[in-house]
Amino acid sequence: MLQIGLTGNIGSGKTTVCKIFEILDVPVFYADLRARALLDRKDVKEQVIDVFGSQVVDKSGGLDRKALAAVVFNNKAMLDKLNAIIHPLVREDYNQWVSAHANQLYVIQEAAILFETGLASRFDKVIVVAAPLDVRIERVMKRDGVSREEVLHRAANQFDQEVLVSKADYLIYNDDRQLVIPRVLAIDHELRSLQQ
Repeated sequence: MLQIGLTGNIGSGKTTVCKIFEILDVPVFYADLRARALLDRKDVKEQVIDVFGSQVVDKSGGLDRKALAAVVFNNKAMLDKLNAIIHPLVREDYNQWVSAHANQLYVIQEAAILFETGLASRFDKVIVVAAPLDVRIERVMKRDGVSREEVLHRAANQFDQEVLVSKADYLIYNDDRQLVIPRVLAIDHELRSLQQ
């Protein structure tokens, strides 16, 4: 079985592309969603609160995700501390998930910061989803109801798109002008043929 990484900058359309792969019966592991789910585990919440202190505790004594986000997205050292807690758990969760899908020709892990975390080297191939900056900003503003400045602030923790594109085994350009489905079908066909 091939393990494929899929990444792209915020607003590039990674989820849309993954949904197309899922229609083709390709299992997709959404790393960011799993990380959020793992933050709900009691032991993980406690560990995060131990590291970040009362500033990330809500009125009921639980984890205040917005406060945590405000802390880590403004401070790379704090983001690294959070990643040190979450990333090993996501990796373990992914490994179990892969074992459960061992009968597949290939699986995909979708992750926003695949190269930034050094995880890209663990995959047989990497797909990068790219789109022009103005398109990405507009998508995220509409999706999340945030300002242009907030989108740019979130994007600051990601590699420049040209860097991602240069590292891609496969590129899907999702600019709302080119057809994405034929490109996904071509990549799916090639990945399946590598396993036969």
